[in-house]
Amino acid sequence: MTAVDERSGPTRPFPPGFVWGVATSSYQIEGAVDADGRGPSIWDAFSRVPGAVAAGESGDPACDHYRRWPQDVELMAGLGVDAYRFSVAWPRVFPDGGGRADRRGLDFYRRLVDALNERGITPFVTLYHWDLPQALEERGGWRVRETAERFAEYAATVHGALDGVPYWITLNEPYCSSITGYAEGRHAPGAREGHGALAAAHHLLVGHGLAVARMRATARPGERIGVTLNMSPAVPASPSAEDAAAARRMDLMVNRQFTDPLLGGAYPGDMAEVYGEISDFSFRRDGDLALVSAPLDFLGVNYYYPIHAAAAPYGQPDPALRSAFDIGVRTVAPDGPPVSGLGWRIEPRGLHDTLTGLAGRYPGLPPVFITENGYGDAGELDDTGRIAYLRDHLAAAAEAIGAGVDVRGYFCWSLLDNFEWARGYAARFGLVHVDYATQARTPKASYHWYRETIAGQR
Repeated sequence: MTAVDERSGPTRPFPPGFVWGVATSSYQIEGAVDADGRGPSIWDAFSRVPGAVAAGESGDPACDHYRRWPQDVELMAGLGVDAYRFSVAWPRVFPDGGGRADRRGLDFYRRLVDALNERGITPFVTLYHWDLPQALEERGGWRVRETAERFAEYAATVHGALDGVPYWITLNEPYCSSITGYAEGRHAPGAREGHGALAAAHHLLVGHGLAVARMRATARPGERIGVTLNMSPAVPASPSAEDAAAARRMDLMVNRQFTDPLLGGAYPGDMAEVYGEISDFSFRRDGDLALVSAPLDFLGVNYYYPIHAAAAPYGQPDPALRSAFDIGVRTVAPDGPPVSGLGWRIEPRGLHDTLTGLAGRYPGLPPVFITENGYGDAGELDDTGRIAYLRDHLAAAAEAIGAGVDVRGYFCWSLLDNFEWARGYAARFGLVHVDYATQARTPKASYHWYRETIAGQR
């Protein structure tokens, strides 16, 4: 795949009806963490642990979207997007994780949904984008089945309260919620566990299945329900058999332990071999696979970069991952591909390979939306690097569509610069620059490029 002029738009037309959107998440943009009865989340707690987040920052201020949302809707209207993917903050609806829903939290999202629909912007609602109520974490978090059950109740409540939402996403990136949060400790709740992380991964999928069942029982005509996974193809660092085996182990941890149950109706056959002594799957119950593998109306795919994997001696876990898992893999940085402002490898081909690989592995793959894809830098207004990144990844998506993958839409991450989890506010992914001292919004060059790209595809 060849690079393109970063100022040009896509040369290949996308299919009629292709959805052009932007994405955000609640904890990253809303702020107002103690407004209108919102309870604490695991990210509120984690951000207060010394050293957990760069510069000791938190999502307390974020982009003040909770109060400034009308301005942000107007930015989307000016951008010309078809859709907006956002998440609901569980602690705004159930401050303690369950019980009686707080009307004030639901009313906030009702107002947002109504405003989007009035402007012809389709809401895509994500129910869980990592802000678990802290009260549930204190009762075991995703390690325990109760959290999956509370999630289904929360999902049913939000689904019932928000009319005018045609697309529902249960979970965002369960890999990050379970492995990054419970095994690597880089995300909330900051645990470094083996068995606990595997239990969390399973219970997230069970929560998804329970939520789908509850929502489908009361679904309105035309509603569609899916889930979003972060997908990183695992690429062997060399042609050796050892590195090929290491890449397959990495593929299991990052991808297949989620895609196989969701899309294939089975747990990966090599899970026990890869995870070794922590492979106690006593948290699984009869009937779980049937719940988890209920047919999806669509699949969300988040893609940023592939993982280049090499074999490593067991007993020496990769320090880059800091994981409680030891699967005999280390990640390497290959020569050649450029990097973003954050040092992430820029390999658009990986998006094409992710999409075609899913279609090849899972016959009957549901329609796909690219629900996140974006470029991080220090916040330049003349962000030619972001334009080139988006342009090349759109070209990769177009090639996958040409190869027969049913890709229905693309959501740029992100509308706004925001709180980027453990990186704090220094990492900026927005089409719109945010001055956090004043909360002033300034569209970047990429905002205008994306607007022109969308207009040119209609």
